[in-house]
Amino acid sequence: MQRLPLFPLHSVLFPGMPITLRIFEERYKLMINECIDQRQPFGVVLIKSGSEVKGLGADAVPYPIGCTAQITQMQPLIAGQMNIVAVGRERFLIHRLEFDQPYLVGQVEMLPLPNNTPIEVTQVVRQLRPWVERYLTLLGRAENIEFDFSQLPQDALMLTYLSASLIKVELEQKQALLEAENALALVQKVRNHYRKEVTLLSALMEQETQTDQGPFSIN
Repeated sequence: MQRLPLFPLHSVLFPGMPITLRIFEERYKLMINECIDQRQPFGVVLIKSGSEVKGLGADAVPYPIGCTAQITQMQPLIAGQMNIVAVGRERFLIHRLEFDQPYLVGQVEMLPLPNNTPIEVTQVVRQLRPWVERYLTLLGRAENIEFDFSQLPQDALMLTYLSASLIKVELEQKQALLEAENALALVQKVRNHYRKEVTLLSALMEQETQTDQGPFSIN
């Protein structure tokens, strides 16, 4: 196990994915400066109850599984505040919370995602990719954005984590993806989410189109 400073957030971070944070609270300015000085990551954990604004203890109870974040960029601001960019690295499991610092600290164990069925994972990711492209196409139409699908990762797990990060579902559902017991389960769960969301988005956009056309549409 290792000691890891924790940042409870209303967000789920996946390995390989970036996160941008504005650091303004004194305790987190201290934590981030220490991470930069020691070149160590911090842990991003989804808040299960309470709020990161209220403080530690019962006010900010995190889920037990999170993701380490390695700081890659830091922009100093006034009064010691800063903007940072960090990248998710490894999943971890919290064994014990400690409260001897102004910020939350955990005794954690790294939790690599088992991938004992790489062939099956690759097959399911091939099924996932067109669903992701369809989903992004629908979002692009709704928000007037054009996506470049050539930028999607070729690596199976990186595409899966990116897909898990992009999809607009409840945070508890994203947390369940982060907690997947193995790579195959993760890919299957992500694919199922995309099937559902694409179906819902397609139906919603069709309904809106019919409404815009009015009752005398020639279609």
